[in-house]
Amino acid sequence: MRTTLAHRNVALLLAIACCDAVGASLIARVADSAGAPVGEAVVYLLPAGAKPAVTSRPGIVDQVNKEFLPLVVPVQLGAAVTFPNKDNIRHHVYSFSPAKVFQLKLYSGTPSKPVVFDKPGPVVLGCNIHDWMVGYIYVVDTPYFVKTDLTGTATLDNLPAGDYELRIWHPYSRDEFPPRAIKLTDGTTESAAFRLELTRTQSGPDRE
Repeated sequence: MRTTLAHRNVALLLAIACCDAVGASLIARVADSAGAPVGEAVVYLLPAGAKPAVTSRPGIVDQVNKEFLPLVVPVQLGAAVTFPNKDNIRHHVYSFSPAKVFQLKLYSGTPSKPVVFDKPGPVVLGCNIHDWMVGYIYVVDTPYFVKTDLTGTATLDNLPAGDYELRIWHPYSRDEFPPRAIKLTDGTTESAAFRLELTRTQSGPDRE
């Protein structure tokens, strides 16, 4: 009985130690030149050392009310993305971007095969039927990425300690933002702030 109790105590201590051994966190805040929060910005970290194992999560780009939703979908290199058409009309989705050239010709519902994104970089989506439909997929070669919310805030938790390049991307940013070197330490939270010059508002152009 004493041996069993001792084993349980050891297991409990190990469990507590594992829970306490959290990684680092990063909180990024993105604003435009006037100080207004910027949503839909992709914030990501590229490790300075060996690349982590690929853990690509699938992505989804919906088509609702003749719009791509959400506007920006960040995915890891190698991710498969589906394009459900939830409208009662057909769409023809395409991209001519260097990171991925593809076409999903006129269809309803969900295509049987997803599109695999195997090169890093921005991918601009369009519809061959509805010219105002524009969306973006941003492919990153790292599992450490997140998108800002409506308050312009993005949070990454449980990050391995180490040296990284902190990068940011937004489809309406006038210039490419230079990467920042950042060092993360277990149990700490780092903060970063960005100001972007946007070419247009996030509401996008009016339909024609």
